[in-house]
Amino acid sequence: MTDCRVVERFVQPLFERKEWGKKAARMVQALWRVRSARVSEIARGMGGPTAARYKEVQRFLRQVELKPVLLRLFGAEAGFVLGDATEIERLQARRTEYVGTLKDGKSKGFWLLTLAAPFRGRAIPFHFVVYSSKTIRQQATSRNQHHWAAFGAVRRLLGDRPLVLDREFSYLELLLNLVAEGVHFVIRLNLGSHPPIIRDRRGRRIDLVVSQGEEQIYTGVSYQGQVRVNLIGRWERGLREPMWVMTDLEPQQAWDLYQQRMKIDECFRDLKSLLGLHKLMNKTQRNLEQVIALVLLAYAIGLLLGETLRDQLYAHRQSGWATYSGLFILLKDPAHTNTQLIKRSADHALRLFLSLIHYPVPTHV
Repeated sequence: MTDCRVVERFVQPLFERKEWGKKAARMVQALWRVRSARVSEIARGMGGPTAARYKEVQRFLRQVELKPVLLRLFGAEAGFVLGDATEIERLQARRTEYVGTLKDGKSKGFWLLTLAAPFRGRAIPFHFVVYSSKTIRQQATSRNQHHWAAFGAVRRLLGDRPLVLDREFSYLELLLNLVAEGVHFVIRLNLGSHPPIIRDRRGRRIDLVVSQGEEQIYTGVSYQGQVRVNLIGRWERGLREPMWVMTDLEPQQAWDLYQQRMKIDECFRDLKSLLGLHKLMNKTQRNLEQVIALVLLAYAIGLLLGETLRDQLYAHRQSGWATYSGLFILLKDPAHTNTQLIKRSADHALRLFLSLIHYPVPTHV
């Protein structure tokens, strides 16, 4: 396992106080070791008396606000921002304040909407919101308000960068917010049981039809009679149905950006399979969000360190390991136990990391 002093070199610049950086580094390393987001497991992975470590983790989570720390991972050089939501099941948590009913109408759980910046074919998460059917009812809010809470919180960081979103974000209220705030967007159209009404400049309804292997483009069309968008549709061979993307950018540029959205899906898979994000068991939403932020931080540092390890190990030779994510390499590949290799990789990864993080953000309550 990577030396805690190596991890501390990454974590320390993110925190105002040195002791916070030291504690966070130990927790990040523990997450890599136990691969579980449960606080009790993180405490066990830190070594020493588990009860004392559990109290130490709890004190840290009470004292330090971690979402502003995570926000510092937004890379200034990112050309666009990826957004996506994933379901987290909490099947036995019937009385937990933030747990509602998932899309299937039966299972208990919540939604995690994450924003991430692309990095070398992967994605580095830097912000998120948590919501569920229960929190929407309790707070008299809507799905749109939770989505906009995520996007609005990073509006200043976004600048002219477009948001690249999947079809669950294809609805009028969100689109109106994006347009009103001047946020560029690339969104896959939801053409399910209630497809949107698209009209041309003369008000005639457009049937979104494209043949297999073909491409169709419409510019300046009306989405639900209220928003002007450009559309591009393709039915690529091997797929069961065509895909349509709407945007305020040039259609071909939007299509190319959307093709990179898979990066955030890979991020979710690693978070669940390698760091146990799906094992979250917090009683309050604040504690839940604190642990999520810690897990995302551990993911980002592990990804960067693992990517540089892969460069050292497999850049010039064929190997099955070369196809895996940096975090997988860091946690699974036995070759990374070479001390000198770790040091070289850590030096390079740290330079990358420091180039990503931006201005200090207050992290205390």
